[in-house]
Amino acid sequence: MDGFVATIGMFDGVHLGHQFVLQQTIDLARELGLQPLCITFDHSPRQEQVLTPLDDKIRLIRQMGIERVEVLAFTPQLKSLTAREFMEQVLRDQMNVRVLLTGYDNRFGRNREEGFDDYVRYGQELGIEVCCLPPLPATSSSLNAKNVSSSYIRQLLSDGQVAEAADCLGHPYSISGHVAHGEHIGTELGFPTANLVPSESQLIPSPGAYAVKVTLLTPHSSLHTQNGMMNIGTRPTFDGHEQTLEVHILHFHEDLYGQALSVEFVKRLREERRFDSMEALKEQLKQDAIQAEQVLNEL
Repeated sequence: MDGFVATIGMFDGVHLGHQFVLQQTIDLARELGLQPLCITFDHSPRQEQVLTPLDDKIRLIRQMGIERVEVLAFTPQLKSLTAREFMEQVLRDQMNVRVLLTGYDNRFGRNREEGFDDYVRYGQELGIEVCCLPPLPATSSSLNAKNVSSSYIRQLLSDGQVAEAADCLGHPYSISGHVAHGEHIGTELGFPTANLVPSESQLIPSPGAYAVKVTLLTPHSSLHTQNGMMNIGTRPTFDGHEQTLEVHILHFHEDLYGQALSVEFVKRLREERRFDSMEALKEQLKQDAIQAEQVLNEL
């Protein structure tokens, strides 16, 4: 039998709850002799800052074992479709979906007007079996998977709780971007930094100093994942106003301008604060580097 077992959603962050859904889709497809399919969207209709840029989201979904990922654009035409029209025109006719796996309270279609019972009825008319996901199990940590959501993770990151966010995601939160020229203040302090310019739409954790893992994304790079520390903030010691993301790679001295980096957040070391002098700041950076190395070497 050809066709797909599909699940649909934003899957922003591809967190533990999403991973459970994706694994259920894979397992059911294998049981039925079908292929698993993940249907997602190019952006959130709520225009939120994202946890994972689209390319990263697709990569994480495929790492779960779902090779086919369909990305739908939130066009006016798509938004105007009723749930039945969406199931008929998109799921059945375009994608050959035979089984739709969804949560009981998940909603799709114009204005999210209809619910699970409606989807089941439409599916019976269209030849699509609609199955309800089982309850999410508790995680191995103190978290309960029912409480894991993209919005909760956004709140954790906005509070600087990157380690707690990683517990919910099942992987460290990361941002990627290109290295641009800065004001070279870090070099003057003895801690040269790469000024990272990330995707405009990606959420940036709360200002402060962080222990991070840094990977150069340039193909065939000699830089493997390295220990580092990142400062996010406006550099109040120097009366700065614009937020910058400055990453210092420990024991690394090569030029990175114009190259692409990925930074994984491991732990927040401290909040951002103003120092009375450059010497006081330099001494704090030394302490930050020692603490970052201790944290990262324990991984």
